[in-house]
Order: sequence, then structure tokens, then C-alpha cells
Amino acid sequence: MSSIATPEFKTKEKHDLGPVWNVVVHNDPVNLMSYVTLIFRRVLGFSRTQAEKHMMEVHKSGRSVVWTGEREKAELYVQQLHSHLLLATLEKAPQS
Repeated sequence: MSSIATPEFKTKEKHDLGPVWNVVVHNDPVNLMSYVTLIFRRVLGFSRTQAEKHMMEVHKSGRSVVWTGEREKAELYVQQLHSHLLLATLEKAPQS
């Protein structure tokens, strides 16, 4: 009796996926809170509630991590936020 070989699939472990990146928006004295909320909704696809929560965090704490994930997408978000004149940076997320 012959056995049929089944392919082996290797999945990447969490530590094999590379670092995770945060998109951080910083407070600035220029943009209105309503404008920041609008841009969060447009660029990041936030609901009004999410956008207002992050806008208030920026306003009160001086910064808010608005997105976490792979570097390429994080860089795109930072670029899009810059194009709307928001102060945004990219930073490596702490390893868990």
C-alpha cells in the first residue's frame, strides 16, 4: 500500500515576522481639533468616536499611537498624515 505525501506548511512564528511599527501623531499649535479629527477619519478610516478619542489623546498627552503594524503601511500612513500637515512619526513598537 502506497502512502500519499502531504505537503508540509511552515508558519512563521511571531518573532519571525519582523518588528512592528507605531504611527504616532504629535500635538502641534497649528491644527484645529476638528481638523485633526477629520484627517484621522479620512486617512485612517476611524469612526467619529475613535477619531475624537485619538485627537483628545494628542491634545492632552501630546501624542497618540494611531496605528500599529508592518513598516511599509506605517510609512504610508505617516506620509499621508504629513500631506495633511499633521506632525506624525514612525517608531518601533515595543516587543511583547
